[in-house]
Amino acid sequence: MTTIKDSVHDHIELQGVAEDLIDTPPVQRLRRIRQLGTVGLVYPSANHTRFEHSLGVYHLADRALAHLGIEGQQAERVRAGAILHDVGHGPYSHNIEGLIHRHTGAYHDEIHDLIGDGPVARVLTDHGLNPDNVAAIVAGEGELGQLVSGELDVDRMDYLVRDAHHTGVPYGTIDHGRLIRELRFVDGDLVLDEGNVQTAESLLLARALMNPTVYRHHVARIAKAMLRRAAQRALAADATDPETLRRMDDFELRVLLRECDSTVEIARRLDDRDLYKRAVWAQRAAVPDDLVGSDHDQITELEREIAAAANVDSQEVILDVPSEPSMAESTSRVLVSGQVRRLGEQSTLVNALRIAQRDQWRLGVYAPAPHSDRVGTAAVRTLGLDLEDTYVRDVRPGINATLDEFE
Repeated sequence: MTTIKDSVHDHIELQGVAEDLIDTPPVQRLRRIRQLGTVGLVYPSANHTRFEHSLGVYHLADRALAHLGIEGQQAERVRAGAILHDVGHGPYSHNIEGLIHRHTGAYHDEIHDLIGDGPVARVLTDHGLNPDNVAAIVAGEGELGQLVSGELDVDRMDYLVRDAHHTGVPYGTIDHGRLIRELRFVDGDLVLDEGNVQTAESLLLARALMNPTVYRHHVARIAKAMLRRAAQRALAADATDPETLRRMDDFELRVLLRECDSTVEIARRLDDRDLYKRAVWAQRAAVPDDLVGSDHDQITELEREIAAAANVDSQEVILDVPSEPSMAESTSRVLVSGQVRRLGEQSTLVNALRIAQRDQWRLGVYAPAPHSDRVGTAAVRTLGLDLEDTYVRDVRPGINATLDEFE
């Protein structure tokens, strides 16, 4: 048995398949991938890694299995899935996942090819586990897959507490001990037992508060957009290929960006925290419906149009259009009077949080500081934004500006 001191869960004991998996190269690679990507440019102490998080997910999964009375090979399969659930992440975690998916068709939880052979496959087979079955757990398939990837999964329980701990914000604090103690399966669904509507709401509320302050902080979003732009340029310059990029760690990507002629300037800006500025910061009500959900090609064309109208290089305009707000936690299941109910059907808090989430949504247009005034004015006109619900950096007579959240 191996015991590891963890900053969140104190001592974590690993044995069996998990103990052997942590020393495989794909799992050790997670030491070199930050959990929160560019959020470290906002919260300097947010330097924790996917490796730490994977240990925490294993720890909580092990506790959940004990509570649910699941033993033997079924339990080992879940423990293996917990340790391996993030090995498919590319560098900087979710920051360039969309780019990688566009080129490879794979998301981070699709790991059949990664663990189907090599050292991970050998460890799994030595413990009598089928790699495909473990990959299915990571993808959230089947009854037990819900423990690792689902609305009430231990992945969410760990990262909320861990991210709050390392950023220093209080919003992600949840009672994961109670959440685990109240888990049970009903007709194949993972649910919270009677009397736990508020327990489920706490998970929902923690995520809702962490989103604007941590996960979608405007500085982190700008840095993420710049990193994504640089990775796109590196691929276009044949400095790397999508499969190689997918398996890099954070350090390898940063070295690549520093050495590639097409990306050296963005790499310098990220190194020095000399980031682009918000030229536009628009609320959802200000944005035409057909703009939300635009695909990569549409956004690229709009960036060109904005740049042309502002008379700047198109590479110096970044249009950042988030997807429509969603709330997966609202589909969590709870027992109410013996009946399985979705939290969204039972909790009056859910609707309020949905409204708040929509209010927090922002479309961003970013550009280097010397160009941000012209880019902001051009973007408003090109995108057809409603100025009353839009911050425009260039505050001139006749232009209404919403100043909330700018600095």
